[in-house]
Amino acid sequence: MADRSEIEYWLTDMDGVLVHENHPIPGASELLAEWTESGTPFLVLTNNSIFTQRDLAARLRASGLLVPEQAIYTSAMATADFLKQQRPGGKAYVIGEAGLTTAMHEAGFIMTERDPDFVVLGETRTYSFDAITKAIRLIGSGSRFISTNPDATGPSAEGPLPATGAVAALITKATGMEPYVVGKPNPMMFRSAMNRIGAHSEKTAMIGDRMDTDIVAGIEAGLHTILVMSGISDEAEIVRYPFRPDEILTSVADLLRQS
Repeated sequence: MADRSEIEYWLTDMDGVLVHENHPIPGASELLAEWTESGTPFLVLTNNSIFTQRDLAARLRASGLLVPEQAIYTSAMATADFLKQQRPGGKAYVIGEAGLTTAMHEAGFIMTERDPDFVVLGETRTYSFDAITKAIRLIGSGSRFISTNPDATGPSAEGPLPATGAVAALITKATGMEPYVVGKPNPMMFRSAMNRIGAHSEKTAMIGDRMDTDIVAGIEAGLHTILVMSGISDEAEIVRYPFRPDEILTSVADLLRQS
């Protein structure tokens, strides 16, 4: 495992690492500026498949963080990249929003309800019972089941909302078919991200705030892993797992170069 001084490429989670409830985490803006000014290749990763790169760059900019569109990589993009490798120019029935449909179109897929190669389930603000029923019937007829991420719930001002993982469980119960999940904690998302920036695992670090997604996937991808305590993890959370990150830091501010 590389020492931090040997790291040349950076992957970082977004929520809990760079922002928290649309407020920048101290040190995030300065770290992004350091990477940008030094020409250090980096990608901001998120399991959120609702938004496009442009949407997310605008959201971060509104929070005071300057991240180029091309430096954002979502589970929707990872899913589209994976399916393009599996069946170039294929057909898919997609449940999701602009982030996912845009990524699938850019990967050369045809969106259809007629004999699709894949049923692709992503995040959406309003899951349609009719769309879920269609997905169940298509999977029962032989379409392969893909999910962008395993997150069971998402946040809202009123409390948790059912998310991709919860709806995938419903479809699995109805069809007996488990989805192939592309997003974190599947290390494939990290490998696809590294391919985007020409990175090698021996020289790449992953910064995250979750042991069960960011850190375990980083370990399985062979990366230098850094857990920051600015998100959901605390000491009690860390000791639950049989693996450990290479480093545990208070926040990304601890990664800033010393004057």
